[in-house]
Amino acid sequence: MVGVYDFRLVALSAVVAVIASFAALDLAGHVSTGRGKAARSRLLGGAFAMGTGIWSMHFIGMLAFHLPTPIAYDRPVTMLSMLIAIAVSGLALFVLRRHAMTAADMSVGAALMGVGISAMHYTGMAAMRMSPPIEYDPLLFVASVVIAIAASLAALWIAFQLRQKHSGAAILAKLGSAVLMGLAITGMHYTGMAAARFAPGSVCLAADSTGGMENATLAVIVGLATLSVLTITLVISAFDAHAAANSAKRATSLRAANQQLRSVALHDNLTGLPNRFLLEDRLEQALSRAGRSGKRFALMFVDLDKFKPINDAFGHHVGDELLKAVAQRLTGCVRREDTVARTGGDEFVIVLSDIAQAEDASVISAKTLKELSRPFQIEGRDLEISCSIGISMYPEDGADAGVLMVKADAAMYHAKKAGSNCYRFFAPEMGATSPRGRAGKARR
Repeated sequence: MVGVYDFRLVALSAVVAVIASFAALDLAGHVSTGRGKAARSRLLGGAFAMGTGIWSMHFIGMLAFHLPTPIAYDRPVTMLSMLIAIAVSGLALFVLRRHAMTAADMSVGAALMGVGISAMHYTGMAAMRMSPPIEYDPLLFVASVVIAIAASLAALWIAFQLRQKHSGAAILAKLGSAVLMGLAITGMHYTGMAAARFAPGSVCLAADSTGGMENATLAVIVGLATLSVLTITLVISAFDAHAAANSAKRATSLRAANQQLRSVALHDNLTGLPNRFLLEDRLEQALSRAGRSGKRFALMFVDLDKFKPINDAFGHHVGDELLKAVAQRLTGCVRREDTVARTGGDEFVIVLSDIAQAEDASVISAKTLKELSRPFQIEGRDLEISCSIGISMYPEDGADAGVLMVKADAAMYHAKKAGSNCYRFFAPEMGATSPRGRAGKARR
């Protein structure tokens, strides 16, 4: 007995196969993320959506097949074929959850999937309950199983490659891959159908029993199953897209908050320069580098001259703007790898890393004196200040950050005593304690 096909339903089965394939590729990206209960829910939902999509394609293909005898399908066996499709889909998605996949893992997974899809197909064929039983051409039977395994291998590889990609190009790649996968799945189905041999005078026992389903009933079930594929896929995709957007937004907010906290904790809120805490860290780094390389570094203590009268005469706002301008000029006097920090009030510290000799610190000090001696334009006023600089050298003046700070401060105090607007290197006769007796300094 020879059957014929309704080619409109054949085309529809191919379309459903392509849609199911695209859903599978899309679901592969969702189930590969997350852990715990949410991940298990995604896996179960994805398995149901993908499995019913494959099963729908299969039974639309069955509906397209007509014999010269009434045909129906045994209800329990039909449901069993659907469960097999869902189980196979669950296996595929479980395999795709792995962060890495070897060739052996993919081959085993493809073999199990291919055999499972074939089992679904031939279980669906058995639901016809033909008498005498359907016989199969061995060559075409084996060919259908091989096609199923090859299609499963290609599907796993493509899905694994595209699962975490969501760009426009990736979506186009998924569409193209879905077409190829859909055609391969359709090819497997119709190869299996071609393998079937119906004896002359065969009858469908399911059509004569109360457990059989007519084509109209089967069409409704297949339609509902296909609709469930689209619905579940859209719900999962929408949920994941919403969750991903919220997670990205929270991550961005958290990074911004952490960056702001770090900036507040380690930088001066007026000038944006490193504060005392960050300066201590930079000094420790400079000590560590100099200890390894055997090179020197200089610590310069900079104290502004004539800042307090300006601050008192024009107010704190003008004083703040002047301090910001001073910070910019000091930063322009040094290299990118050097550090300029504000330690309080009108006091700044400069760390000159990796210098060859003390004369290098002299050059930077002279440049700093010259830059700060130029008038500052603050709110339409020409303001003039100067500075006094004290310098300590590593390793000559000490190998400890605290000692170097104290000695640079002592040298700066002697620069002020010498008339200000000058710099002094630390010398033993200056003493090794900080002369903090300068009263009336503006501290902010």
